[in-house]
Amino acid sequence: MSYKNLEIWQLARDVFIEIHELTISKLPKFEMYEVGSQIRRSVKSVKSNIVEGYGRRYYKQEFIHHLIIALASNDETIDHLETLLETKSLSDEIEYAKIHSKLEMLGKKLYPFIQSVEKEHISSR
Repeated sequence: MSYKNLEIWQLARDVFIEIHELTISKLPKFEMYEVGSQIRRSVKSVKSNIVEGYGRRYYKQEFIHHLIIALASNDETIDHLETLLETKSLSDEIEYAKIHSKLEMLGKKLYPFIQSVEKEHISSR
């Protein structure tokens, strides 16, 4: 099995692509280097920490550590997205709602995934 089979990674990848496209095509130029840059880094952190945690899955605490960072980065991404809407740098409310919904769903999937690793982790050692 690969991390690519994880539903949470697939959703994180999809939202990463959407936010990347949003920030390079729908934001004012000055935001591309301000909040646009921050939101790209935070959403990339979600996906990357799922991958790194999976790579360390034989070490329960490290796996959980990276999943918690992914969850925190997801929350940070939601905050940046909300900031873009609140400051009117993002005016497409439909796009906002679509991405916001996916981020909320990802957070709702990450939390029980972390809980299952805490309870059911089996080391191959």
